[in-house]
Amino acid sequence: MILKKLQLVVLLTLLSLSSVFAQDVQHLKKLQQQFVDLRFGMFIHFNIPTYADADWPDPEASPSLFNPTKLNCDQWAKAAKSANMTYGCLTTKHHSGFCIWDTKSTDYNVMNSPLKRDVVKEYVDAFRANGLKVMLYYSILDTHHKLRPNQIQPSHIEMVKTQITELLTKYGKIEALIIDGWDAPWSRISYDDVPFEDIYHLVKKLQPDCLLMDLNGAKYPGQGLYYTDIKTYEMGAGQRMEKASNYMPSLACLPIQSSWFWKTDFPTTPVKDAAKLVNDQLITLNNDRCNFILNVAPNRDGLFDDNALEGLKAIGKLWKNSGPVAALPDLDAPIISQNLAKNMPANSSWSDDMNISDFANDDSFRTSWTSSPTVKQPWLEISFKRETGFNTIVIAENRANINKYKLEYYVDGAWKTLLDGEIAKNVKVHRFNRIWANKVRVQILGYNRTPSISEFEVYNEQR
Repeated sequence: MILKKLQLVVLLTLLSLSSVFAQDVQHLKKLQQQFVDLRFGMFIHFNIPTYADADWPDPEASPSLFNPTKLNCDQWAKAAKSANMTYGCLTTKHHSGFCIWDTKSTDYNVMNSPLKRDVVKEYVDAFRANGLKVMLYYSILDTHHKLRPNQIQPSHIEMVKTQITELLTKYGKIEALIIDGWDAPWSRISYDDVPFEDIYHLVKKLQPDCLLMDLNGAKYPGQGLYYTDIKTYEMGAGQRMEKASNYMPSLACLPIQSSWFWKTDFPTTPVKDAAKLVNDQLITLNNDRCNFILNVAPNRDGLFDDNALEGLKAIGKLWKNSGPVAALPDLDAPIISQNLAKNMPANSSWSDDMNISDFANDDSFRTSWTSSPTVKQPWLEISFKRETGFNTIVIAENRANINKYKLEYYVDGAWKTLLDGEIAKNVKVHRFNRIWANKVRVQILGYNRTPSISEFEVYNEQR
């Protein structure tokens, strides 16, 4: 009798957890839909690089350089309105670590510059006063504070948490926090070095309605939501969404000028053509559930140049916001935790030529384990160094070939069935109640072409 009561309590607890998780996914979907419905916004790269004629300035550049004597965030907001934009996003801290808000985390900030004014506050106040929503940009990479590859200390992670806490508690409702300098080939700071899951949960704790998006998701599959609430594409870096097939909530960014931060030749160099921006980018992207954010760089006075202002007005004459975009389908919650399968011992049935099992968990979606065509029921397994707890498995294919499979786990000397799967998408996400095992395996039972897995991933999510 006592055992049955305990079993009932456990069952009810699991059902309750499942219900809460489903509610979180639906709440996120609502926020994602609201974001893509905004359609068009303004990126504002304004920081120490503005005064260096470079996007990456000397990390020891003096705060005395930052001196926008005519700073007018209301001009920025009205310029955004002239283009029929719906929101702005300001670079609160870029890669060189200078903070343009009144932070208590470091002396390397705007209050020690000649300006001595909180630019973030002036920006959010001006944009809200003009009926625009506000978002913030924040860089994890920080060359001034030595938050760089192979040098990251616990104090760096605490600084990141402190700064994000300030940004999400001092300035009212923030629609989204756009993160940069994380898990990019040029930053080389992984989601393990600075734990993504911890930062993600901090953001959601401080502002449950704030989306968190990372600009460096190019290495992940286009139809999978990894380490971001919104898929992102930096078009200037050659990142492109799959046209006419995207169903993910997405963001694409591009500068109206030739680069992100202001350069001395900007006032005399034509900005990008308004008609091309509208027809080739904005309308096309919106039709594929993608929000377009166009960067406009303030000059050293803290104002937009005349040619940029005229370019924005020209966009506003050509384009009007017609309301919500196509509805998003039901989506899986994003992957935000550490991949426990990465670089663990892998084994499989006979592989095709050199495409052996190790390619299925090498943290690269450009390589794959491929089965030998002669094997009728291929399998792939990952071994852990010790018994490991996990509650999520993802099978990622470059093309959706596998359509029937069985997931199994090895414990106490025997294989046990975890679940039977029939997800036909190329990114197959399975979440379940936590189990402990020494190994995990996929038995492939049905497929359209020779099975090939780019990444077999295992996670132990905080829930």
